[in-house]
Amino acid sequence: MALVHNVAPLKPRRRELRRQLTIAEARLWNHLKERSLRGRKFRRQHSVGPYILDFYCPRERLAVELDGAAHDHEAAQDHDATRTRFLKRTGIRLVRFENREVIENLEGVLVVIARQFTIA
Repeated sequence: MALVHNVAPLKPRRRELRRQLTIAEARLWNHLKERSLRGRKFRRQHSVGPYILDFYCPRERLAVELDGAAHDHEAAQDHDATRTRFLKRTGIRLVRFENREVIENLEGVLVVIARQFTIA
């Protein structure tokens, strides 16, 4: 399946999301940017098809999503499930964390992300 990354219609929304990082997103981004995690390049607020991913590592085809309280609602959970199925069909692996996990156990989150890497 041919994927379209960072489509133009989503550009304003991606910019807005980059300017409005949550505390958890900002903390995680500080450890993902500039190839800080095992030399992997991550992009923040990267779109794939109709979805905007919190973080995406192209080399690993790995998406990292952080979930806040809004994800507790049934409609948000349905949307997340649809997005997860879409990413799986396109060969993008997904790992999810709650914001609380990033704030309380950032090192543990980084270990889990690094364990997802398939290339040494």
